Amino acid sequence: MIKVILYEDNPQLREGLTMLLNGSEGFKVVGAYKNCNNVVEEVEAFRPDVILMDIDMPGINGIEGLKLIRQRNFDVKILMLTVFDDNKNVFEAIKSGANGYILKKTPPARLLEYVEEAASGGAPMSSSIATQVLKMFSEIHNHHSEDYNLSEREKQVLQLLVNGYSYKMIASEMFIAIDTVRSHIKKIYEKLHVNSKSEAVAKAFKDKLI
Repeated sequence: MIKVILYEDNPQLREGLTMLLNGSEGFKVVGAYKNCNNVVEEVEAFRPDVILMDIDMPGINGIEGLKLIRQRNFDVKILMLTVFDDNKNVFEAIKSGANGYILKKTPPARLLEYVEEAASGGAPMSSSIATQVLKMFSEIHNHHSEDYNLSEREKQVLQLLVNGYSYKMIASEMFIAIDTVRSHIKKIYEKLHVNSKSEAVAKAFKDKLI
């Protein structure tokens, strides 16, 4: 059962998403809120697997809420919900530790797939947003390239992370135990000075590590 918390200020959309998830096998909404004013307490109380987070909300907005969660919790998967695929918010969300970035107009069946993908270690993005991300990184010029002393094995794991592989898929692809994958990823995070998969992927692109 994938436990989900929703943060969405539009009551109709919040209720619609709650009904969609609760009415689908394998999903359960454990909390639904109109802003992030008590986000730290709520996440600690309900221990969700995935958070669906609107960006534009009154009070503490989605980006600020994301940052507050990441100060204490690096495990929960956070998917940002937005109406627009604008560069500034995409980059800020990825930099702050979002696991994925999807448009509100995403069809219900696809949204469920995105939540499931995030829960299993993926980094789902709506196609138009993925295009924006690639464009963003291609526009970063004259950036000094570093290798951060990654071993060949760590670079291979990082490449698979960039390709969207989950821990389980990486273990299968490289014929290693999932605990070994976790060990490699922990070392990659330490060497890159990041705290999440999305940050590692962003840095891999930005510093041309792969």
